[in-house]
Amino acid sequence: MKNNSFFTRLLDLVAPRSCVVCGNRLSIEEEILCAICNFRLPRTGFSYDAYENEMAKVFWGRIPVERCAPFMYYQAKAASANLIYFLKYNNRPDIGEYLGKMMAEEFKKDYFFEGIDLIIPIPLERKRQRQRGYNQSLMVAKGVSDATGLPIDTDIIIRKVYESSQTEKNRWMRNDNVEGVFQLLQPQKVQGKHILLIDDVVTTGATICSCGQELAKAGDVKISVLSIGFVKH
Repeated sequence: MKNNSFFTRLLDLVAPRSCVVCGNRLSIEEEILCAICNFRLPRTGFSYDAYENEMAKVFWGRIPVERCAPFMYYQAKAASANLIYFLKYNNRPDIGEYLGKMMAEEFKKDYFFEGIDLIIPIPLERKRQRQRGYNQSLMVAKGVSDATGLPIDTDIIIRKVYESSQTEKNRWMRNDNVEGVFQLLQPQKVQGKHILLIDDVVTTGATICSCGQELAKAGDVKISVLSIGFVKH
C-alpha cells in the first residue's frame, strides 16, 4: 500500500511520479499505474479457466502442464506494453513486483495457486543478468510470493548459455534458440512437486517449454505457468 506520510507527499510535490502507461501524474494513492490505465489493461481473464485457455493450449503435449494464465494480452506497440518495456529495459524492477502482487491478488479469487508448492522464475543467463542488474521474472515472482506466501527457489535450475534475443525470431527459430539452454541442478527439490514457472511474456512458449522439459527430468513433476503478458495468436 502506498505510504501517505508527510515526507511522501512532499516528495510527490518535488518529484511527481508518472503513470508508466500514459505518462500522466499519479495521485498520492496510486503506484506505477493510474486508476484509468489499470482499468483499461487488456486483462485476459484466463485465471477463471486456467486448465483450458489459449495460453494453456500452447503447452499441451509439450510439458506436464496443469494451469496457465497470463495477466494481460501483450502487443508490442500498445501503451500497456510500456509496463514490460520499462521493467526489462528502464531499470524498473519495482514494476515487476507491483504487477506480480496485483496479478496474484486477482488470481487468488479463482484458486489459481491451490496445491502449488514452489515458484521458479525463468532464470536469466549470468551475463544478461549482470547487464540488466536483475532478473525481471524474479521480480514478478517476488510480488506473487508476497501475495501468496509461496516460496521462491532460484538454485534448482540455471540457464547455461546466453542465447540471442527472441524478439525478431519466428516460432521455429525460437524453439531452436532455447533448446538445451537450461540445466537442472537439484532434481530432488522438484520431484513430486507442483511447480509454478513465472516469465514476463509468453509468445510461442519455447522458453517455458525448454525449462519445463528440463524440470520434468526429475520425475513426477507438475507445472503451472504464470506470466504478465501473452501474445495472442
